[in-house]
Amino acid sequence: MMSAMNVLTVSQLNKYIKDLISKDVVLSGLWVKGEISNFKNHYSGHFYFTLKDEKSLLKCVMFRSNASLLPFMPENGMKVIIRGYISVFERDGQYQLYAEEMQPDGIGALYIAFEKLKKKLEAEGLFDASRKRRLPFLPGAIGVVTSSTGAVIRDIINVLSRRFYNVNLKLYPVQVQGEQAAGQIAAAVRRFNELDNVDVIIVARGGGSLEELWPFNEEIVARSIYESRIPVISAVGHETDFTIADFVADVRAPTPSAAAELVMPERAVVENRLDGLRLRLRNAVMKKTSMERLLLKRIEGSVAFRQPLNKIYQDRMLLDVQKKYMQKALSALNTEYRNRLSLLAATLDTLSPLKSLARGYSITKSKKDGSLIKSIHAVSVGDRLEISLTDGRLGCTVDSIEGDNNG
Repeated sequence: MMSAMNVLTVSQLNKYIKDLISKDVVLSGLWVKGEISNFKNHYSGHFYFTLKDEKSLLKCVMFRSNASLLPFMPENGMKVIIRGYISVFERDGQYQLYAEEMQPDGIGALYIAFEKLKKKLEAEGLFDASRKRRLPFLPGAIGVVTSSTGAVIRDIINVLSRRFYNVNLKLYPVQVQGEQAAGQIAAAVRRFNELDNVDVIIVARGGGSLEELWPFNEEIVARSIYESRIPVISAVGHETDFTIADFVADVRAPTPSAAAELVMPERAVVENRLDGLRLRLRNAVMKKTSMERLLLKRIEGSVAFRQPLNKIYQDRMLLDVQKKYMQKALSALNTEYRNRLSLLAATLDTLSPLKSLARGYSITKSKKDGSLIKSIHAVSVGDRLEISLTDGRLGCTVDSIEGDNNG
């Protein structure tokens, strides 16, 4: 008997299969080509159709957010290449292709190569806006990389001649389509950098199909533009055409004529701007001069200007007053210290042992060690003593010792 733990509902099984498919790396992003059949443009804006080949069918859906971006309307029998992912519609238990991009099969291979290279170079930072440089305002020389026989160079010359009649234009002729074109274009950009004789480079060609514009989608051209020290303008095809060169270049121009307008301002505009700046400069100088003259007049009318030594004289007088105050303070301090000294001297004189000697007292010391004799117990009969009086000293010998009856 089958265990209940192994029994799944239909919904559980469909969800399990959907999860398995969603985890598959190949099925999460792939390109599929085939022929459209059973095409239905739903009122919601979604496309429902089948993609088939000689042996198999694949259900497909393209939601309105992606379908609205298609430059063409799919039809039954149209061969296309689709980018999308495989998933399971759980309600019907049916896997299908969820289409995100679609291209007619004729240019599909090139479009896939374009997208792969674009993603690769973008990941390497070749498209970063932070590295793009500003174009020089008035270039001394302009380099052009394009065909010498096409209408592009004539359009550029005509536009530049109208805008600034003495433009220094340097043409590096190259093929702009075919197998040799990409190598020549890249070599031209690098050569301009080696010569360092232009301030900006225009890489240009007229409109055409994806195949005709393909040299400007080659990696060698993209890297030569990225490595250029000189700012590069990409002007390839028409306004709706985008190439890898457009993304790498410092500036993209929608057409070669627009590139000529971007690279060089009109002479009249420059002259008008210079006239305006000249007028502003003159007005600024006149205003500054007028202000400085007013300031000079105020300075001339000031006391400091008319009597430059007055401040010195005033300070000298103040110094004399301060000197007098200082001398008076020092004199008072000196008198105070003298009085204090006299008082201290009188006090010291009062306490001096000489005063006691003058009143008839004497000082007795031992001749032996000079110690002061304060008691009869400090001497013996026969000891030599020195007695200091007010007018001299006496040398004596102890003949007898008698104690005080009161002691």
